[in-house]
Amino acid sequence: MNAREKEQYLREYHVLKGQGKPFFPYAVAKDSMMAVFVLFVIILMAALFGAELGPKADPTTTTYTPRPEWYFFFLFELLRVVKPPELVFLATIGIPTFCLVLLLLLPFIDRNPERHPLKRPIATLTGIAVILAMGYLTIEGALAGAPTEIELSTQPQYEAGRSVAASSGCLGCHRIGHNGNAGPGPELTEIGERLRAPAIRRTLLNPTAPMPSYRGLSEKNPQQFDELVQYLATLR
Repeated sequence: MNAREKEQYLREYHVLKGQGKPFFPYAVAKDSMMAVFVLFVIILMAALFGAELGPKADPTTTTYTPRPEWYFFFLFELLRVVKPPELVFLATIGIPTFCLVLLLLLPFIDRNPERHPLKRPIATLTGIAVILAMGYLTIEGALAGAPTEIELSTQPQYEAGRSVAASSGCLGCHRIGHNGNAGPGPELTEIGERLRAPAIRRTLLNPTAPMPSYRGLSEKNPQQFDELVQYLATLR
């Protein structure tokens, strides 16, 4: 923008500003009325329909699938994509913080006075890229499987054992492939190379603290217990 264009812009701005209405009390009153209306609608809907309450929390369940709120699905999916434990900090804090700082600095980077989107390519492309990335990660996060799912190829006859391992709390202390936690228990990705099925069975029945015993599972549902043992024995 040269000096003549800047002068013309300031002249037009001064004329339009004189024709406008003051922020106070016009804009303040209008925004306040809208805020009161929205609050009234929320209170009315809460009174008529009530709040949706789920079942009482059960800390002992192994079937509950923790999920974030929908507006956090893009962060949830980002954490799933960045799987190495040493990069978890980068996925949870590094990348979101960098993108937020970039958006805050965008008005200072792109100082083009034009308002048309096609005449502000930096701001327009940045905004479109952010919206598409968040939209894609949100959709992927919404369609993602349960955190207890074990992403390892398994022969069909051991699929049931893999489900038992995922739902019985093994991933709370052990890692199987890219799933689970890296402690306090050892990694089980190749446990079948170190221990045979009888040794795995004895370990599950008489574990070393703090690992809980699976004797209750072997007594209540011996078939599931055997499926779990056979599956662990195939991890090599």
